Amino acid sequence: MKITKAQAQANREHVVETASKLFRERGYDGVGVADLMAAAGFTHGGFYKQFRSKADLMAESAACGIAQTVALSAGVNAPEFVRYYLSREHRDTRATGCTMAALGGDAARQPEAVRATFAAGIESLLAALSPEDSALDGVDTGQARARSLDILAHVVGAIVMSRACPDDSPLADEILAVCRDEILASMSPSVTAAGEPTRNDGSGTSARPE
Repeated sequence: MKITKAQAQANREHVVETASKLFRERGYDGVGVADLMAAAGFTHGGFYKQFRSKADLMAESAACGIAQTVALSAGVNAPEFVRYYLSREHRDTRATGCTMAALGGDAARQPEAVRATFAAGIESLLAALSPEDSALDGVDTGQARARSLDILAHVVGAIVMSRACPDDSPLADEILAVCRDEILASMSPSVTAAGEPTRNDGSGTSARPE
């Protein structure tokens, strides 16, 4: 039975979204094409009708996952972003968590197209974290970008380290709590005043940014 172009596109998007979650959960090398297509509800043979290679899908799925993080970060101030990002909830939900933290290490060993997608994603997240009205607060765009890059690098690294520890390791929670508190303490009082106080237990204190 021949499907319409619209259905074919919908099927393709479903594969990309499925791949995005599976790659974040298992890593690029932990998911084969056959398993991926089965999870999406399609046969292995249909993969190469939609994608040139697994690397091609990796790049598209990374863009999909990063776009989700950017969308969740839109309109969220830096303290809120830090509190949620460095929470147990985010750490423990790999399949729907930040693509940067889940796959950044894998991406470093992938083709240039995949790494270019991550570079573009970093730029998108920096734009989301750097408020357009920062100049009104006496911070020029260069300073705002540097501050956002510093925050992003710290939170991504903290999640990677925390996830690398055993599930029941106190160190895993300590990493989240210490990094979160140190980042928030480095922000100006005016930036953090509207936020809630932090607890040094790795749980975070604010709801997921939406």
